[in-house]
Amino acid sequence: MASQITLSVVVPAYNEERRLPSTLDRVAGYLAGDDRLLPAEIVIVDDGSTDGTCGGVEGFHPPQGIEVRLVRLGRNRGKGAAVRAGLAASRGARVLISDADLSTPVEEVEALLASGADLAVGSRGVRRELIGRRQPVVRDTMGRIFNLALRLMCLTRLRDTQCGFKLLDGDLAHRLAETLRLDGFAFDVEMLARAQRFGATIAEIPVRWYHVDASRVRPLRHGVQMLRDASRLRVWLWLGR
Repeated sequence: MASQITLSVVVPAYNEERRLPSTLDRVAGYLAGDDRLLPAEIVIVDDGSTDGTCGGVEGFHPPQGIEVRLVRLGRNRGKGAAVRAGLAASRGARVLISDADLSTPVEEVEALLASGADLAVGSRGVRRELIGRRQPVVRDTMGRIFNLALRLMCLTRLRDTQCGFKLLDGDLAHRLAETLRLDGFAFDVEMLARAQRFGATIAEIPVRWYHVDASRVRPLRHGVQMLRDASRLRVWLWLGR
């Protein structure tokens, strides 16, 4: 995919009116400070927000060399659907997926770029000493159980699939956008499984990470949904879908 955009940053957003302006400031400021990443674009995907998320994006004025684009979903469909829409809309030679809360600082993209992999996966599981602020014990335990389940289902060998910080080759991003089906939080697992089937190189890269109290993940409810979706994915892959 020929592209004049060096890097696309895809940020799924649901009711992020309060923290999105500071996120845009930080991401745009970082990109503007590194000529190697320019020209760049920030693609905010509004997942059916009911607050002023869209207005905050439309009123943002980025530095020269950076374009901010807004993709709007008509209703709240889930993080997987938002990321999929962002990947489809991206135009960069490389595409970074980042959470709106910047729990992984945007500066960590340097480590992902250095890997040279088609899909570089930010990970909290490789070097846990890089976790600046740990998540609650219940959520951490549920995450470990989920990863174990994925390993038992032969869906991953990675220590952490769920960190919301991933860098993709632009062509791979578009191919995945056409293929991914899961709308919920288990989309990360599907992304990795399908990328592997496409023959993409995958690298798990340790990154700094800080728990944010306002996280929308609910360990029990979303944990059950993720296990259900992972089971569906396992069946789809067995059936060649």
